[in-house]
Amino acid sequence: MKPAALLILLFLSCPTCLMADNAALAARAREQVGVTVSYNGGYQSIPYPNGDVPRETGVCTDVVIRAMRAFGLDLQKAVHEDMKAHFSKYPKIWGLKTTDRSIDHRRVPNLRTFFARKGWSVPITENAADYKPGDLVTWNLSDSIPHIGIVSDRKTEEGTPLIIHNVGAGTQEEDFLFSHTITGHYRPVLAEGKQKEQP
Repeated sequence: MKPAALLILLFLSCPTCLMADNAALAARAREQVGVTVSYNGGYQSIPYPNGDVPRETGVCTDVVIRAMRAFGLDLQKAVHEDMKAHFSKYPKIWGLKTTDRSIDHRRVPNLRTFFARKGWSVPITENAADYKPGDLVTWNLSDSIPHIGIVSDRKTEEGTPLIIHNVGAGTQEEDFLFSHTITGHYRPVLAEGKQKEQP
């Protein structure tokens, strides 16, 4: 049976199974609340692979990176390898001519490209129900600053999912989904063998 047919069969037989890991991803992100208590956007040289800045600090992307490592996906390594093989596919915002293993995976535009190349993109809508636990959402903040967060399994009284992110004061879980312009919506496929990549 072809992989695509197998994936469809799995979804039809158990539509909640494919979301299980993603709900757990939100739980892993929540574990960072109260641990990562500050924001530091300065450049830091870190080890490779599985490198990290001190856990009590970080940026918005570090929330995603740390949560995904609990499921065996090291975005530092994955993004570096994809950028090295397909450098022309990635943004040229920073004037770099080669990869940088310390920072590439910590930049929202690079993560957006990587997620899209993995086939994780889902539609951007104004319907709160379309945003599932563990989904990744990106925004443009004031002055077009890119930002990323993880959709929580908890909601406001109105039914809007909370967002787990670090927007400047450490990892927080709060009502943020529709606070700024959404630029990307992604649904990670964390189970091995279910990912598809673009050339």
